[in-house]
Amino acid sequence: MPKKGANINLKGYDDLFSTEESRAEAQQERVQEIPLSELHPFEGHPFRVVDDEEMAKTVESVKEYGVLTPAIVRPDPYGGYEIISGHRRHHASELAGKDTMPVIVRDLDDDAAIILMVDSNLQRETLLPSERAFAYRMKMDAIKHQGKTTSPQLAAKSRSDDEVGQKEGISGDTVRRYIRLTELIPELLDMVDNGQIKFNPAVELSYLAREEQKDFLEAMDYAQAAPSLSQAQRIKKLAQAEQKKVDDHFGWL
Repeated sequence: MPKKGANINLKGYDDLFSTEESRAEAQQERVQEIPLSELHPFEGHPFRVVDDEEMAKTVESVKEYGVLTPAIVRPDPYGGYEIISGHRRHHASELAGKDTMPVIVRDLDDDAAIILMVDSNLQRETLLPSERAFAYRMKMDAIKHQGKTTSPQLAAKSRSDDEVGQKEGISGDTVRRYIRLTELIPELLDMVDNGQIKFNPAVELSYLAREEQKDFLEAMDYAQAAPSLSQAQRIKKLAQAEQKKVDDHFGWL
């Protein structure tokens, strides 16, 4: 009669004698020192890396202590690694005269990489309106592409812009208004970033066609004045009314 338990499959030596701690450590992501020359920016990265006072402080910190928080990168099929989180640390390391920096390598597809890149950078205290606008749009497009809002049943309950807003503690409408800024011509968007045009008037101006925006820019330069919200709203309505006349006139074609 066979002994009870005789058919139990014995584990390997390492499995039997490894501790829970060692198994946990094996599963943790490993920090690697990668040459700065092998690291390059994320394509379409909307966050600016500028040599301002904050960067100077970061450079001094890197010189004295090194990079304390590893960057997150992913392998680039064309060679090297693409930075997902850590663009400012990378630039600071270059200015500090470092050859390498600590990174964590993750295999991420484009959508997951975009979402992680945006989420990690939105935590910064100071962001320009244009940075926030393009970041929200990139994340919203990534969420859509992942299929999270493709079914009619799910779309009725949740929109991708609402999902972006929920993460940031703002409304989906606020996200949509920020994304409108990406429709501005670069000259007007720069004026929003430097405070010459306020956020709400800028949103209204974003509904103008690009040629209309250029005409408005010339008029604004001539008048040496920025529009108020009510003025921007009137400009938007006039442009939309004019477009409707054109559509009605050529609708029979």
